[in-house]
Amino acid sequence: MSDSWVPNSASGQDPGGRRRAWAELLAGRVKREKYNPERAQKLKESAVRLLRSHQDLNALLLEVEGPLCKKLSLSKVIDCDSSEAYANHSSSFIGSALQDQASRLGVPVGILSAGMVASSVGQICTAPAETSHPVLLTVEQRKKLSSLLEFAQYLLAHSMFSRLSFCQELWKIQSSLLLEAVWHLHVQGIVSLQELLESHPDMHAVGSWLFRNLCCLCEQMEASCQHADVARAMLSDFVQMFVLRGFQKNSDLRRTVEPEKMPQVTVDVLQRMLIFALDALAAGVQEESSTHKIVRCWFGVFSGHTLGSVISTDPLKRFFSHTLTQILTHSPVLKASDAVQMQREWSFARTHPLLTSLYRRLFVMLSAEELVGHLQEVLETQEVHWQRVLSFVSALVVCFPEAQQLLEDWVARLMAQAFESCQLDSMVTAFLVVRQAALEGPSAFLSYADWFKASFGSTRGYHGCSKKALVFLFTFLSELVPFESPRYLQVHILHPPLVPGKYRSLLTDYISLAKTRLADLKVSIENMGLYEDLSSAGDITEPHSQALQDVEKAIMVFEHTGNIPVTVMEASIFRRPYYVSHFLPALLTPRVLPKVPDSRVAFIESLKRADKIPPSLYSTYCQACSAAEEKPEDAALGVRAEPNSAEEPLGQLTAALGELRASMTDPSQRDVISAQVAVISERLRAVLGHNEDDSSVEISKIQLSINTPRLEPREHMAVDLLLTSFCQNLMAASSVAPPERQGPWAALFVRTMCGRVLPAVLTRLCQLLRHQGPSLSAPHVLGLAALAVHLGESRSALPEVDVGPPAPGAGLPVPALFDSLLTCRTRDSLFFCLKFCTAAISYSLCKFSSQSRDTLCSCLSPGLIKKFQFLMFRLFSEARQPLSEEDVASLSWRPLHLPSADWQRAALSLWTHRTFREVLKEEDVHLTYQDWLHLELEIQPEADALSDTERSRSYDHSENSDLVFGGRTGNEDIISRLQEMVADLELQQDLIVPLGHTPSQEHFLFEIFRRRLQALTSGWSVAASLQRQRELLMYKRILLRLPSSVLCGSSFQAEQPITARCEQFFHLVNSEMRNFCSHGGALTQDITAHFFRGLLNACLRSRDPSLMVDFILAKCQTKCPLILTSALVWWPSLEPVLLCRWRRHCQSPLPRELQKLQEGRQFASDFLSPEAASPAPNPDWLSAAALHFAIQQVREENIRKQLKKLDCEREELLVFLFFFSLMGLLSSHLTSNSTTDLPKAFHVCAAILECLEKRKISWLALFQLTESDLRLGRLLLRVAPDQHTRLLPFAFYSLLSYFHEDAAIREEAFLHVAVDMYLKLVQLFVAGDTSTVSPPAGRSLELKGQGNPVELITKARLFLLQLIPRCPKKSFSHVAELLADRGDCDPEVSAALQSRQQAAPDADLSQEPHLF
Repeated sequence: MSDSWVPNSASGQDPGGRRRAWAELLAGRVKREKYNPERAQKLKESAVRLLRSHQDLNALLLEVEGPLCKKLSLSKVIDCDSSEAYANHSSSFIGSALQDQASRLGVPVGILSAGMVASSVGQICTAPAETSHPVLLTVEQRKKLSSLLEFAQYLLAHSMFSRLSFCQELWKIQSSLLLEAVWHLHVQGIVSLQELLESHPDMHAVGSWLFRNLCCLCEQMEASCQHADVARAMLSDFVQMFVLRGFQKNSDLRRTVEPEKMPQVTVDVLQRMLIFALDALAAGVQEESSTHKIVRCWFGVFSGHTLGSVISTDPLKRFFSHTLTQILTHSPVLKASDAVQMQREWSFARTHPLLTSLYRRLFVMLSAEELVGHLQEVLETQEVHWQRVLSFVSALVVCFPEAQQLLEDWVARLMAQAFESCQLDSMVTAFLVVRQAALEGPSAFLSYADWFKASFGSTRGYHGCSKKALVFLFTFLSELVPFESPRYLQVHILHPPLVPGKYRSLLTDYISLAKTRLADLKVSIENMGLYEDLSSAGDITEPHSQALQDVEKAIMVFEHTGNIPVTVMEASIFRRPYYVSHFLPALLTPRVLPKVPDSRVAFIESLKRADKIPPSLYSTYCQACSAAEEKPEDAALGVRAEPNSAEEPLGQLTAALGELRASMTDPSQRDVISAQVAVISERLRAVLGHNEDDSSVEISKIQLSINTPRLEPREHMAVDLLLTSFCQNLMAASSVAPPERQGPWAALFVRTMCGRVLPAVLTRLCQLLRHQGPSLSAPHVLGLAALAVHLGESRSALPEVDVGPPAPGAGLPVPALFDSLLTCRTRDSLFFCLKFCTAAISYSLCKFSSQSRDTLCSCLSPGLIKKFQFLMFRLFSEARQPLSEEDVASLSWRPLHLPSADWQRAALSLWTHRTFREVLKEEDVHLTYQDWLHLELEIQPEADALSDTERSRSYDHSENSDLVFGGRTGNEDIISRLQEMVADLELQQDLIVPLGHTPSQEHFLFEIFRRRLQALTSGWSVAASLQRQRELLMYKRILLRLPSSVLCGSSFQAEQPITARCEQFFHLVNSEMRNFCSHGGALTQDITAHFFRGLLNACLRSRDPSLMVDFILAKCQTKCPLILTSALVWWPSLEPVLLCRWRRHCQSPLPRELQKLQEGRQFASDFLSPEAASPAPNPDWLSAAALHFAIQQVREENIRKQLKKLDCEREELLVFLFFFSLMGLLSSHLTSNSTTDLPKAFHVCAAILECLEKRKISWLALFQLTESDLRLGRLLLRVAPDQHTRLLPFAFYSLLSYFHEDAAIREEAFLHVAVDMYLKLVQLFVAGDTSTVSPPAGRSLELKGQGNPVELITKARLFLLQLIPRCPKKSFSHVAELLADRGDCDPEVSAALQSRQQAAPDADLSQEPHLF
């Protein structure tokens, strides 16, 4: 102890002034006190407490023995570099001194030594650290700790050390304790980690401490620190101990304290680490960030290297099962509907590599049966995280071949349970699992189409047991429709469930719904291929290319079975448009027919005998084949007949090429390839009539006409033989070895083409690539791409090529020639260009993988690489996403040479290849804005592979991509310039307009819109409506990209408050957008917000902004009320924006008209609350609209009681509310995914009608609206779409059962309206317009037949025939006008009306039957 602890009292000094030691004081006290055993025990306990109070034990030792022990300092014992070596202070000497002192103090020596060692550990750990959050010791600290631990081992061996006291002392210095020090204590046997953890009083605190230190340890391990070996050993030991203690069934290893503590701590730490990793992945961890390093390191502990020394596999299996449960259930934030929409993005290839690596490590210990069983148990008992569940399913089928059967059996059980008791959860799980597994391709799981056909395509299907099962199936499928991808809808339509005839309506209703959804998504059901792969990641296969693949597959099946494939027979009947327009033309491609009929000929003849080929088409095919024999230059590459044996040189060339092909697959023949190529070169000269001296003639430039390439017949035949041989040789060589191990055969072969035959070769390549490219098969594409690479390899020895217009006038090197030959004009040429670029770049990277990047770039022209970038950005959304290091893919040439090459997968694999990413860093291959614009303008819009929406998304990416433009901002400059032009136009108008006036010039865009719309077909046909809707959506996108002043003008003035632009926009809304770009009485949120932003911007520039806003919105009530109803719908998101803008410029409250919108929304909210409703604000129609929109968002059972409050509302509000509810009812009929379902809309209308009838409020005027009616007609007709107002007769008679009998007779106008509605309803039915409002499947029973047009007309007719005799004479005053031009719609009703009109006015009506 230090001297400062000795009090300066008289008792502390002797009479001579000498200061006495503490031992002397104690000794003197003992002499003065009589010995008492009880007091002696208390003294020992006090001494122990004193020693545990963070005292300096080294200083204490100095006072134990006086001068001798002053030489004994523990810091010198552990200081290996001290001049006083440890040998001079042996462990036995220090131990003896400790024993002596302990006996003098009366305390156990173990407690004294434990405190001293713990204090020394703390001093070592507090030395300066290398990092801010250290867990590892420095080299110096490690040496000192090693010396200290040797001393502690001596104390342990001689029973002079208390483990429990040591643990308690260590936790007192927890803040400075390093994890490595704890590990050394565990490894050296001083105190085990288990003893140390169990001695801590707070389990939660020790868990937090371990979690923090393990995170730091993982981070430092990934940072490649110099102590990586120590760190790995530490992590391995900790994890092994955690697994053994946390997941051990037996408790005999838990020795010192209660058995619950150790498993609690270890499981808690393991779970904290896993949850940290899962949350990091869910949040999108950045590559090489500290969090990414921690996650990567922690997932590595699941490998066999870390857990390999765990003796028993049982704890390990329990740990892995527990981990899997946590993965599947942590943070279940997604719903099943989200999973249906998004699961295509959760395939094995798209899952984060760190998560897939964790799955694979779990699979090492757990079998496929255990994994599937565990997954089933988790899904049955807990809420799950669907993304991780489905990505786990993908990993399962990819890694375990046997998982397919296990999943099929499990899904079968789920389906049986689902249909047995209508369990929706089991149904959803089964469909999600099957679809996810099918995403991984046929090698991993059967396709979704095959599973769906097997499950529902026969009488043995799950749905065939009862009508209840059928209704359950189609209800489930119908509910999936809004979330389905087009692929699955296509499967359901093309392979529908087998349904008995009497329930056929269930199927037809669903198919109608699915087709409507496909039409909305702009996907054609007709263009789907016969053998199309539904598990592919994208929908890029064009019909022509898909048809070629279908033909190859069909011929292959025909070869094996000898019969026409069932798929082809079904297509000829049920999919005739695709069969006739795509399949047959691909099959009947003209060619030179072989002398011995091949499989293709036999297949065509079989189809002809089965009457599956129209005679005229077959006749045309035969004539074209005959013409091909007469004109061999028109024959496609590689399909011409064998040369005549009389043509000796050509036959010899063919034989030499055949010998070379035989050597490709025989490694022993590699040495003779050079000689064989020389023979080929000699025989080629003989075929073409070239002398040996001709080879020395140098060609300075090759003239080539790319638009009209021509070859002599002999040249044509010879070059075709060469090109065909090269393609075949490449396929043969690639079947046994990758390109980099194929030897020099290709380069030698290409040299034979680099002499006098080169012009003919390039001419033939021009014919094939530029004019016949899309019709080339995969082997041809691969072979010609490889040929282009080797021609580029020899570029220095080749002459330039002058191709003439439209290519550049200067001579081109041969590699650059391919830029001119590969066009991007149409859908077919786009995909061919993608295939060729993918093949050429992939072959180059594989062939020259060991060479420098310059060599790779020299073989290909920069233009070809730029075209590949352009196509990737344009066609694949995946290519537009930023790449991380984990995304880099390996490149393999082998899949490309297979007949069923997946070009999309190959292109994406190449895109993420590490070497290719390095190549893209070269400046000369950057895709500049000029390159992008040139390629984009080359595409013909009418033949584009992308839809308008997809093209727009591609443009959006182009505007914000740095990579595609080599660091420039491409279209952002164009958009900015267009906005500057708009601002310049407004400024010019402001300069020429007198102060205080508003420019009256209309905006040119609206005039362009008007002219384009006038040119479109008018009418209500589906085609005309869709065309008009597409056009308007394009206009809306344009308006949203331009400043909001285009809609409203730049400013408003009192003299002319409504600008010409406002008038133009109002006209566009009223005449077009109301019908095609609105839903439920509101425009979309984006255009609504855009208008109000423009309104505020313009009004804030006026003298009185608040007054101007009020004036404009007041005018909107009559000129464009749809703007205000749209604002009501989107008010929750619109209000904060308007408030922010207004308060930024004005301190006053919002303008009064905007407050009315607030009040309307508040009134609707109060009305639907249980409390008393506030009075409705004016105007009534706005409050009614707000209430209608609020009702749509509330569940039906919650609004029935609230609607009774309508009895207290104003009459005008009820009438307007009734009209809006009628519009909602019609919207529910017209829109399958309406926000208001049909029964709810019907019951709301009925409740409001009952209220009107009870209060005797007339509502008939709603069914006689005209523009001249200023009170109702002009307003409501500008809110409701024309289609809705045309269908008002349908709504009128849908509510027939709620008409009050007295009102029907009492109101003079009722008969006139009822007859008018009936005649219009009949006209709608005759025109076919009522088919759009037929009720969905399963709803007709709920509506009691009210939604069926035929039943509705029948009931309406009966109602009128019963009503006419009961109506008073005055009700017939205008009957003649009604029947003037529509009397023949229903002669019986017309006759009844005319008869009653001529009858006596006092006829006795008391005996007529009741109407209701």
